[in-house]
Amino acid sequence: MKISFQNRIAWLAALLLVPAACSAKTNSPPPRVTLDDSPLGKEIKAASSYAPIIKKVAPSVVTIDSTITVKESARGRNPFADDPLLRKFFGPGDDLGGGESAPRERRESGLGSGVIISPDGYILTANHVVENADRVRVSFASEERMYEAKVVGTDPPTDVAVLKIEAKRQLPAITLGDSDRLEVGDTALAVGNPFNVGQTVTMGIVSALERGFGMTAYENFIQTDAAINPGNSGGALIDAQGRLVGINTAIFSRSGGNMGVGFAVPINIARFVTDKLVTEGKVSRGYLGIQIQPLTPDLAKLFHLPDESSGILVGGVTPDSAAQKAGVKDGDVVTEFNGKKVTNTRNFRLLVAQTSPGTKVTLKVLRGDDNNRTSEKVLTANLAEFPREYLTAGDQPNESKRRNQSKMDALDGVEVSDLDSRTKRQADIPSSVQGALVTNVDPNSNAAEAGLRPGDIITEINKHPVKSSDDAVTLSEKANSDHILLRVWSAGGGGGPGGTHYLSVDNTKRK
Repeated sequence: MKISFQNRIAWLAALLLVPAACSAKTNSPPPRVTLDDSPLGKEIKAASSYAPIIKKVAPSVVTIDSTITVKESARGRNPFADDPLLRKFFGPGDDLGGGESAPRERRESGLGSGVIISPDGYILTANHVVENADRVRVSFASEERMYEAKVVGTDPPTDVAVLKIEAKRQLPAITLGDSDRLEVGDTALAVGNPFNVGQTVTMGIVSALERGFGMTAYENFIQTDAAINPGNSGGALIDAQGRLVGINTAIFSRSGGNMGVGFAVPINIARFVTDKLVTEGKVSRGYLGIQIQPLTPDLAKLFHLPDESSGILVGGVTPDSAAQKAGVKDGDVVTEFNGKKVTNTRNFRLLVAQTSPGTKVTLKVLRGDDNNRTSEKVLTANLAEFPREYLTAGDQPNESKRRNQSKMDALDGVEVSDLDSRTKRQADIPSSVQGALVTNVDPNSNAAEAGLRPGDIITEINKHPVKSSDDAVTLSEKANSDHILLRVWSAGGGGGPGGTHYLSVDNTKRK
């Protein structure tokens, strides 16, 4: 429709007269409505504020005060006590000397946070907040009274602990979420008592999932950039709806304070541990009896597996274990556990651990042969119970001096010696283990880059058994492939028993 010039003028004039007419009619300025008072303003504020969520969640987060009694002797207190030149100037029992005086006691206090998960007083926290504590007390942000807490149980392998307090009222329990549904980029709020300044809320996002760095035996941490500081341990990590998705447990820091990298135990793991501790008094875990390691492209090639193969590689099978009875073999690749896809070693370890002992499970494995053929098999295993001593194993034994060292050819920079019965006893190596003891590895060598370390035992080279240092040298001299496949036995380093695994050593160039 075309509008003439005269009509346009008339139309603009009408628009200009409308405000004047309205003003003349009301004889007062229009009411001034602020955005905050309008329905739209209230809606915008609600969308941009977490205040309603925090008001609901805050009463569920508590402060935990733990006390530990430490005994120390005069020798422990005096910095000169172990110096033989200075000790002779002081008599026995002198506080300044090195005498064995009666031990003294001192009390150390620690602060952390916790989360109420049931109206009758069960509280989730981090194990390290209450570990070895003689007394544990709980306080609320809204009152000064402190409640005596009973430690129902602890689980160091996940850094989770469960407490119980008695109160004459229903306690404000938090709503539990589903940590398996978290995605990177989701909003994350951390609630706790950092530095004992009082209850504090910080906001960030879920920065990463399935993190692990060797702090505990079972790790699948949620990483967040929400500020977590000392005192936040055991506190709540909640989502944008106020549901508990994690228990804050650790930070990465060079200064002791927040650097934007914090970690929380997923609530699904904490819930599993809580159920076990409350109902059974301990955490019993499933056990297959295999040593596992990541499946790298080099290892997949050496085992004649397709390039796209994924899963975890079986480095060794424990004799008479559930895995051996099921037919699992060294070099198998586990791709599924009980119908669930296996993505990495942490994922697999958790799947097995969170399955009750005695449960029949299915394993889907890939098995390659020397004729470049790959077959898929489905095996059935009856899980045993994980030996608790494996979770508290000590450090590796110190290496003693070795004799009859031999340098290897293709494995440049590696020295080996025979593995005799005396060495086995000293290093707590099972009598069934045969091979060549690695006594030295050049830190700049390809073998060191692949992960070979002094104290390891080479049991196979390119799938040929090694029974002595001479075998190792001979097989090394014959190795002419681009990569050398080693099967190695290593001692447990605090997270379990010794076991075997595979290494792929680059043989295309020498360092």
